[in-house]
Amino acid sequence: MRFFVIGIDDNKEQHFNPEITNVISLHTVFSGGVRHREIVKDLLPVNYRWIDIKAPLPTVFEKYKPYEEIVVFASGDPLFFGFANTIQRMMPDAEIVLYPYFNSLQLLAHRLLMPYQDMHIVSLTGRPWHKFDEALIMGFDKIGILTDNKEHTPHAIADRMLYYGYDNYMMSVGELLGNKEQEKYNTYRPEDVKKQNFAFPNNIILQKTEPRPRPFGIPECDFNLLDGRVKMITKMPVRLLSLSLLDLRDKSVFWDVGFCTGSVSVEAKMQFPHLHILAFEKREKGAELIDSNMRKFGTPGISFFTGDFLTMNTDSLPCPDAVFVGGHGGKMKEIVTKIKSVSNSKAAIVFNAVSGESRQMFIDALLENNLVLMQDIEIKIDDFNTIHVMKGGDNI
Repeated sequence: MRFFVIGIDDNKEQHFNPEITNVISLHTVFSGGVRHREIVKDLLPVNYRWIDIKAPLPTVFEKYKPYEEIVVFASGDPLFFGFANTIQRMMPDAEIVLYPYFNSLQLLAHRLLMPYQDMHIVSLTGRPWHKFDEALIMGFDKIGILTDNKEHTPHAIADRMLYYGYDNYMMSVGELLGNKEQEKYNTYRPEDVKKQNFAFPNNIILQKTEPRPRPFGIPECDFNLLDGRVKMITKMPVRLLSLSLLDLRDKSVFWDVGFCTGSVSVEAKMQFPHLHILAFEKREKGAELIDSNMRKFGTPGISFFTGDFLTMNTDSLPCPDAVFVGGHGGKMKEIVTKIKSVSNSKAAIVFNAVSGESRQMFIDALLENNLVLMQDIEIKIDDFNTIHVMKGGDNI
């Protein structure tokens, strides 16, 4: 099966080259979104058939099957988060003949006369916030964003940036780019975006005005603390050593069990912003505390839960490949048993023992779950007791 995929903009007067015009004239089956049909309908041959591209996509591809060749109209560059990618995923054996146009972020950069070779791209079109959060923490100089008209509008994006303290970007918003009568583009401060109304489709380019601090190791006194108790927080050198043993650079899902202030989760997100982090804490007050520290240090995207970890239903949550145990309440064996039952076989478990008793509890919990103690490092900070930073896991 062959697809001719033609990229277009929002201009209602399309000017195709002779090759594309010939492709259109020789075919009768066309496909695209409702908006695309309105743009090109006057250019299509008499008695054409149109297949709308809309959810669910498997139904669309079922409608394609009776035909040997189909002409598809798509926005901009169909390989840029576009429908050509979908064809490759749904019908990997299909032949694609591609006629790309500028993608929407290229058009916005052109209007702004902005060199864009260093622009980091994020799509929020029907996608979660994760990649956007990662880009903010990484602090890219330019971030191009594909929006949607539901959860990821310019207003929502500006709100998220300001909530986590990212007021160090200017926001350029392009609307209906390519539509000669209606396109608009302007640059705003994030706090001014809420005052505007934006037509859809739109997109955004963020330009950094100044760097935001991203320390390697956050001093414990800088965190918002539980009742002001500095002894209830994992000390910075211990925290960094714990993250090192977890080897998070090559991991994707990290669980922090007993997060208290959220210092380990916040530090992990700061150093490894690609991580999907899920944090658990028995105390209800923990929710407010971790949220305040996420805002203070600009680490959006940490999912946190309060309640008894052992009775909590975690079946719908992504399985961890690294776990930090920050608290156990005397139930270390039960906690390690649950962690093993929900994690992948290579998951590392790290625990900081502040006494000989807690050290032995962790060792016993590992043995009972057929896991081994892989590392046990002693560290002493100032006049505090010696801490054992311990790593357990499967020895296979």
